[in-house]
Amino acid sequence: MKVLVAVKRVVDANVKVRVSADHSGVELANVKMALNPFCEIAVEEAIRLKEAGKASEVVVVTIGASVAQEQLRTALALGADRAIHVTTDTELVPLSVAKLLLAVQQQEQAQLLILGKQSIDGDNNQTGQMLAALGKLPQATFISEVEVIDGGVAVTREVDGGVQVVKLPLPAVLTADLRLNEPRYATLPNIMKAKRKPLDTVTADSLGVTLKAHQQLVSVTPPKARQAGVMVDSVAALVDKLKNEAKVI
Repeated sequence: MKVLVAVKRVVDANVKVRVSADHSGVELANVKMALNPFCEIAVEEAIRLKEAGKASEVVVVTIGASVAQEQLRTALALGADRAIHVTTDTELVPLSVAKLLLAVQQQEQAQLLILGKQSIDGDNNQTGQMLAALGKLPQATFISEVEVIDGGVAVTREVDGGVQVVKLPLPAVLTADLRLNEPRYATLPNIMKAKRKPLDTVTADSLGVTLKAHQQLVSVTPPKARQAGVMVDSVAALVDKLKNEAKVI
């Protein structure tokens, strides 16, 4: 079974995000970038499937500018077998990403596709669902456990009322939640080995996908600064403020 894992380059989760001076987006100059945490969990799960003898190959794919190869090398250092970089400088939306990932899946004939449930920059939580819809593939989102069974997978996903177990035939799309696993750290020997692992570069045109803008970003502004709290000398004064100022009572 070949597993295809989609990964994304995002601003490191420990970096305080700042809006650019022209309000066109987030400031990325001299900012530490990293592998999206949910994508890292997806990579870890694919590697565990291979280590358990359930997967024959783990292929990671990303879409974006040439600098995104850094994150592909990180995924290779974690244990992926090879990488595919779909190069484009176009501003991407989830639908465009889903179309490109479907084209890669059809080219690779991957039986299992694992994505992070969302990226920490856009927080859209749409790509996995759109990919499944475009490819008419069974899907399970927010998964916290995966088990390969005969001809398919059984996954546990968290729902409002508890947990739900779903059995899916292959090929299928899964999106990883935080509780699926804890990603490993890349060791120095594996980082060196990753430099020699194959990394193929393709374009959107070669995949037969035409990209177009589905949305137009008008402006990005930071949230208003939170006002300082005030001290009150009694419960009655607190209730009065909640009634008259906060209007929550």
